[in-house]
Amino acid sequence: MAFALVVVGASLGGLHALEILLAGLPAHFPLPVAIGQHRRQDADDALCAALQRRSALPVGEAEDKEAIVPGRVYVAPAGYHLLVEEGRFALSTEAPVAYARPSIDVLFESAADVYETGVIGVILTGASKDGSQGAARIKVRGGFVVVQDPRTAEASVMPEAAIAATDVDRILPLAAIGPCVAALSRCGGR
Repeated sequence: MAFALVVVGASLGGLHALEILLAGLPAHFPLPVAIGQHRRQDADDALCAALQRRSALPVGEAEDKEAIVPGRVYVAPAGYHLLVEEGRFALSTEAPVAYARPSIDVLFESAADVYETGVIGVILTGASKDGSQGAARIKVRGGFVVVQDPRTAEASVMPEAAIAATDVDRILPLAAIGPCVAALSRCGGR
């Protein structure tokens, strides 16, 4: 099965990491990208504006029941879990997971349950273990997991937790992740 969706999780240091990742994706990148970035509940949409400056793809906050469109970047709104349903997103205000809402685990697990082998999961810098269980679920469902080399992360806890939780497919320095994901989207293979 070809890949259908990229999910990305980041926390402390995530803005810089996401800028580098998105700069590595070409304007013709064929997959949708959904991002769970830990941030304050009262954060404004400055994250999307900052990411748009570095991304050749359109960037915006995901909306409840919004259709998932290839070649777009969707950011989980502050204070909401972002879930993947068949062909669309859902937003939830259920309790924080691992002290976070949005939760990376919630995003990754829902994506894995819907798209199974069609998911590429990317874990970037962060100071919590959020995302490790989601990365494990992606692997159980046959998806592909890329983790930032903890030595290149501003906060190594999140990538280290993902590596400890499952047999990840690639551990790469930050600058190599975007090109890797772009190559995977073209070949659809492992």
